[in-house]
Amino acid sequence: MVPSDPPATRASDPAADRALLQQVALGSSEAMRMLYARCSGRAWAVVLRVLGSRADAEEVLQETFLEVWRRAREFDPNRGGVETWVTTIARTRAIDRRRALGTVARIADDVAQQPPPASASPVSPMEAASLGQDRARVAAAMRELSPEQRTVVELAYFEGLSQREIAERTGDPLGTVKTRARLALEKLATLLQDASRE
Repeated sequence: MVPSDPPATRASDPAADRALLQQVALGSSEAMRMLYARCSGRAWAVVLRVLGSRADAEEVLQETFLEVWRRAREFDPNRGGVETWVTTIARTRAIDRRRALGTVARIADDVAQQPPPASASPVSPMEAASLGQDRARVAAAMRELSPEQRTVVELAYFEGLSQREIAERTGDPLGTVKTRARLALEKLATLLQDASRE
């Protein structure tokens, strides 16, 4: 859900902020609604500015409030108001998403720019070992995906289907396929980046 225009900013009351977050930590959906109404406009503006894409911003906003729900006990009003705390979480998540999307784009560009292997030229033992390691890293990263995400990646990259064709094949809504593809690519980018550092 995308928030409407942000309400006028008001000064935070540390005691009220702490009480609100304690209710959120106890699982109060009413407290969470109040927190969302109070903070979502500002968080949305920050996330949209960082990402530039409404679809990505909507996902990050949802992730932000899930994180707020999980971390409500960690809120410390002595370090700033609740709006600042929520906005900081939103900004951090948006920057993480932007970095992940950039990594995926770089990997795709690198793959696209590599010349196809020449079938006539033999592969050296070092090149063969390197290719084997790359395949092993990709296979290990693919195993870390959920079955639904793995299916989308396999249909897109190994069968060459478009996202619309994947939606038709699987019977899933197009939006679900797009989300699964994006999340899968982000996770693969992170896993492959971590594996290359080892």
